[in-house]
Amino acid sequence: MGIHPVNRPIFLAGPTAVGKSAVALALAEKLGGEIISVDSMQVYRGLDIGTAKPGAAERARVPHHLIDVVDLTEPFDAAKFVALANQAVNEIQSCDRVPILCGGTGLYFKAFLEGLGDAPPANPELRAELEATPLPKLLRELETRDPATFQEIDQRNPRRIIRAVEVIRLTGKPFSAQRARWGEATDEPPSLSNGSRGRSPHQIICLTRAAADLHARINSRVQKMFAAGLVDETRGLLNIGLEQNHTAMQAIGYRQVVEHLRGERSLSETIELVKVKTRQFAKRQMTWFRRQLKVEWIGLEPQALPEQVARLVQASLAG
Repeated sequence: MGIHPVNRPIFLAGPTAVGKSAVALALAEKLGGEIISVDSMQVYRGLDIGTAKPGAAERARVPHHLIDVVDLTEPFDAAKFVALANQAVNEIQSCDRVPILCGGTGLYFKAFLEGLGDAPPANPELRAELEATPLPKLLRELETRDPATFQEIDQRNPRRIIRAVEVIRLTGKPFSAQRARWGEATDEPPSLSNGSRGRSPHQIICLTRAAADLHARINSRVQKMFAAGLVDETRGLLNIGLEQNHTAMQAIGYRQVVEHLRGERSLSETIELVKVKTRQFAKRQMTWFRRQLKVEWIGLEPQALPEQVARLVQASLAG
């Protein structure tokens, strides 16, 4: 295994459309690895086109984990991700292969590496009440009770805001104070099988591109998604509970297509809106990785091939 004599996990992050998946495939083939998806939407069965989920050909090349693990009617959160990711890491290592955790959901990376903190589990009754509360009202409450979280949270993401307010109400403590426990030193050695503790020193590789290059890739990806049948896929998902899953409905592309199917805008307007929303999302991802995780950046040229980038990643890990 060359640079990974003990098959330590590799962490490969970056914004949407930067090219992570292709690089992870090349890296897995080079090192004898298997890929663990770090994506909060690819866990759902049926959310295929809009999440750029690896297809049959990619999965035939390299085994993938944490894809298609729950139905739309089932909840999924960071705690479930950590548990399943730990299980996958152990299984991959037991086969003398290298786990490659690859994706763009920063919160999942943080939870896996630094623990879940002491936040309580969701409360169904309170959650229902908060979901029925107008977002501006929740933001005012968050600003009053936890200014630190209010400043850093994505204020356009109802799911995150609802969770923050829920934790504050359940515990009476600021959400930021509980999240700050992530990564605190412990007298016990870290363990890859314990999702609640900090892990041994790790290296997170974060891929990036010049803004113009990334925007062009995003625009091309969105066009291909619609050409591949995103509207029909969304129409079918509505029949099996998409709108009832508040997490899945936050997935960029699906939400906008649902609004199109309701008659709120034309298809061409929807395609352009999805491009804009995806570019904004990529920018937020980059900001999150900069502020929340210690990463090593690798800038990619427009013409860079996945195999070339895989060699750069391998060299960075060996350095």
